[in-house]
Amino acid sequence: MSDARQQVGRPFQAVGGLKWLAGYAAFGLGVTTLYATTGIGFPCPFLMLTGWQCPFCGGTRLGSALLHGDIASAFAYNPVVFVSLVLGAVVGTLWIVEALGGPRVRPPARWQRATHRIRPAIWWTLAGVLTALYVVLRNLT
Repeated sequence: MSDARQQVGRPFQAVGGLKWLAGYAAFGLGVTTLYATTGIGFPCPFLMLTGWQCPFCGGTRLGSALLHGDIASAFAYNPVVFVSLVLGAVVGTLWIVEALGGPRVRPPARWQRATHRIRPAIWWTLAGVLTALYVVLRNLT
């Protein structure tokens, strides 16, 4: 067993990842379709309480713009969500290929070992700091 697998416990299975990704995509497509056809969307509680856009504000409008083929507007509504959707599509495609018997595409073992040495609390702290920074920068412009 490789050193990277020993550190993570059980190995990642593409089919399991695809189930989560499919659920996320189905929810997003449903909300976006509802908004695109009726104009009904989710109000943002963070925006209502603070007057500031949250990290996900613009996501429904982004999806609606994508449904209409307007990529520039979609990116303008929320660039971070747009990039995450593109990355999700790329990763999902790789997982589909793997699930159908194709090659496994993983980060190099050296990267896996390095990232697994960092405690989860540090990853969560980093995510929180980056999210807060994005919210502040987004609302100052």
